Amino acid sequence: MMHRVGSSGNTNNSSRPRKEKRLTYVLNDSDDTKHCAGINCLAVLKSSVSNGSDYLFTGSRDGRLKRWALAEDGATCSATFESHVDWVNDAVLAGDDTLVSCSSDSTLKTWNAFSDGTCTRTLHRHSDYVTCLAAAGQNSNIVASGGLGGEVFIWDLEAALVPVSKSGDAVDEEYSNGINGSSHSLPLTSLSTISSSNSISVQTIQSQGYAPIAAKGHKESVYALAMNESGTLLVSGGTEKVVRVWDPRSGSKTMKLRGHTDNIRALLLDSSGRYCISGSSDSMIRFWDIGQQRCVHSYAVHTDSVWALASTPSFTHVYSGGRDLSLYLTDLETRESLLLCTGEHPILQLALHDNSIWVASTDSSIRRWPAEGYEPQKVFQTGNSFLAGNLSFSRARVSLEGSAPVPVYKEPTYTIPGTPSIVQHEVLNNRRHVLTKDIGGSVKLWEITSGVVIEDYGKVSFEEKKEELFEMVSIPAWFTVDSRLGSLSVHLDTPQCFSAEMYSADLNIVGKPEDDKVNLALETLKGLLAHWLIKRRQRVGSQASANGDLLSGKDVANRSLTHSRVEVDGGIENDAMVYPPFEFSVVSPPSIITEGAHGGPWRKKITDFDGTEDDKDFPLWCLDCVLNNRLPPRENTKCSFYLHPCEGSTVQILTQGKLSAPRILRIHKVINYVVEKMVLDKPLDNLNSDGTFAPGLAGGQLQHPAGGDGSFRSGLKPWQKLRPSIEILCNNQVLPPDMSLATVRAYIWKKSDDLVLNYRVVQGR
Repeated sequence: MMHRVGSSGNTNNSSRPRKEKRLTYVLNDSDDTKHCAGINCLAVLKSSVSNGSDYLFTGSRDGRLKRWALAEDGATCSATFESHVDWVNDAVLAGDDTLVSCSSDSTLKTWNAFSDGTCTRTLHRHSDYVTCLAAAGQNSNIVASGGLGGEVFIWDLEAALVPVSKSGDAVDEEYSNGINGSSHSLPLTSLSTISSSNSISVQTIQSQGYAPIAAKGHKESVYALAMNESGTLLVSGGTEKVVRVWDPRSGSKTMKLRGHTDNIRALLLDSSGRYCISGSSDSMIRFWDIGQQRCVHSYAVHTDSVWALASTPSFTHVYSGGRDLSLYLTDLETRESLLLCTGEHPILQLALHDNSIWVASTDSSIRRWPAEGYEPQKVFQTGNSFLAGNLSFSRARVSLEGSAPVPVYKEPTYTIPGTPSIVQHEVLNNRRHVLTKDIGGSVKLWEITSGVVIEDYGKVSFEEKKEELFEMVSIPAWFTVDSRLGSLSVHLDTPQCFSAEMYSADLNIVGKPEDDKVNLALETLKGLLAHWLIKRRQRVGSQASANGDLLSGKDVANRSLTHSRVEVDGGIENDAMVYPPFEFSVVSPPSIITEGAHGGPWRKKITDFDGTEDDKDFPLWCLDCVLNNRLPPRENTKCSFYLHPCEGSTVQILTQGKLSAPRILRIHKVINYVVEKMVLDKPLDNLNSDGTFAPGLAGGQLQHPAGGDGSFRSGLKPWQKLRPSIEILCNNQVLPPDMSLATVRAYIWKKSDDLVLNYRVVQGR
């Protein structure tokens, strides 16, 4: 199915209270001009000047739209429209220069169609996925939207896009424009009833009071809309199996057309609004006379759901595609039908362009086929046509008998290639690498702390490669990942995301003491927001000199930097540095998806920040982490254990009770500790009455007062020349010195109770 019902992607309207907003970043492929997921929608814009370029607009399940400049021999991506945070489900052109899109993120967005991707407004009104749009050709302001939950709204774009009067906070205006493309001040949240049911849902309403007309009557989800040229008639269809007819000027119902036996997935109206064509999951195409309120013809052409329709300008012939991977051309009057072509992917939308037709499918590539839109009769001269039956099973029966029609065209005349979408992924144990497999079978290894592919294995077995890359290490799951948008989305949720640490030596960070602990999420966030920080400093610098105010006066900034420095290891200046393992690519920068205190979710490339974004746009915990180096309280960074001599061992050191150390501490540090206790222990001096260690190991913590994780950082002490050789065991297994306590616990101890380690002297050395 094209849309997943339910609102898993919809956190902004979900009813469950979510303490903190998450921050997600989407990894982009090296060739960013391509879509990387199925194409849900197409719109062609013909040039108004004779030798000008025509344009194709495409909207994808990757969450983005693109504009392609069309030429005889191809298409060039000339803009990417990025702001939606979930699948783009439909797009229409309103007037000469406005592109309107709708998404599973429950919003509509308007864009300047000829800009480099500027979102001019975000329209919040739907409470669930918005599945379809319809525009009135002549009345270029009117656009209708339909979605899950039976909601249909008719928008007057001119009224909805009126710039907000400056009575509100001017700063809000600037920010909401910059990031969300929405020029209203803060949306007011209010309770209002939606559709005909009595359920009450929270909806954001523009503070300026513009509200679209609601067409109320659908009890179930809406999947298709169409409007006539003048905007005086609207038809809608969905899971209720009826075509509803409305007056979009008032939102009132005028009639219902019954006949389909399943979900209505595609609708067309002729320019006058008298005739309607519908396509349904019952595999039928129906032709309706709205004046007579009846179905004039039904056509059994497809063997499965019909998902896409396009008509010739004269409304005499219809092109149809759907789940059976096939594109047909049908003469509405004679009922003759032709199989134009068959592909490998279900067809989601069609757009006629002169004598060609653009075909969008669940594949990330877009194909152009011959269509003879001006003279469809020409195609029928090939002689492969059949007469469409009027009972849905008649075509299905024919295909079973093996007399399937032969396609007229074998190859598309042009393909706009996409990047194969990721269909399988596995987070590796080191929690920095993710193995992926795309729809073409290629297996790649991504490093999520820098957002790049570090290994392309080609077409190999995903399972075998996963086993081959297995490492026996235990690091907390500090992020989650999914591939809903065709590429990897990495989700950071606080405080879980701050649970993973590594030593700088293990990350090969040069010039940082090797025992320094590095928090993976903190460094990743600093890498993601590096560009924003630079831009912000530039702005803050110029603002501070202008008005003597250090920052924009927001609460994050108010926690002055000097005050936070006390709580943080090291100064902030030197820690703003981004270490190499966390430097994100500028060639294919990832995009961030998140939301701040208000204004709804947004998506933006990390290199496109201008420094104005603040706590209205970012979650406060992210800003606190990046600006003030402050992390929330975390659990599980420590591991407690007992240290006992092996059975029969002659050596015994004084350890009373439980020891505690960072999860990432290596066994060689435990060895050092045992050696130190054996050689240096002065039992009476060093033991407190409560059985814990005095300053050398305060409170049983396996830490030196100097602050490192080991008892000794470097330099040979005199006794080390006589150093006894010690090994540490767990469950009778000798542990490698470079193994961490967490790994021992997960793979060797394998129990939930406190870890027990044993030590012994290695004889004969």
